[in-house]
Amino acid sequence: MAHSFTQEYLQIPAVTRAYTTACVLTTAAVQLELITPFQLYFNPDLIIKRYQIWRLVTNFLFFGPLGFSFMFNMIFLYRYCRMLEEGSFRGRTADFVFMFLFGGVLMTLFGVFANLFFLGQAFTIMLVYVWSRRNPYVRMNFFGLLNFQAPFLPWVLMGFSLLLGNSIIIDLLGIGVGHMYFFLEDIFPNQPGGREAANDSGSFESPL
Repeated sequence: MAHSFTQEYLQIPAVTRAYTTACVLTTAAVQLELITPFQLYFNPDLIIKRYQIWRLVTNFLFFGPLGFSFMFNMIFLYRYCRMLEEGSFRGRTADFVFMFLFGGVLMTLFGVFANLFFLGQAFTIMLVYVWSRRNPYVRMNFFGLLNFQAPFLPWVLMGFSLLLGNSIIIDLLGIGVGHMYFFLEDIFPNQPGGREAANDSGSFESPL
């Protein structure tokens, strides 16, 4: 059984495996009280003045204590990160890592001004948004209650978050950054003057 689990684990695409594992291990370390969320959250002053550079990364790895919210986020993170990596980013690991960096940098800059402490949920919404826009004709079912096409999924998740009493700023940030990436990578290159118009042999991948 352990061997089977190891095989299944190693079959997960590299980027998805690394990110989800880091998130799970970070949460486990907090649950075991090896570290505290105060050592992980995004704090520009501590990063600049005390050189706690790790906070630039750890604030994307912690989704709160074990519970429904954590499991919900992990399921969506794993599912849509893997589908992107095995779908439109198949064989393009470097491009996928670049998307991670693009999203992380923009969210971090926004976090400086919006006083946000943890950005993992926004990052998950970004992944969901990009996948949904590249798969616009996929039919979705949300908890057996709603049926809709994939592009509406980020908005449905935001509405669900609102029903739970959470702030939607994080969700809007993920949607906004996801749309910026999708526009620059999938829409703009096909516009007059875009890189595809200037170079027909480019590596741009059109939306599904």
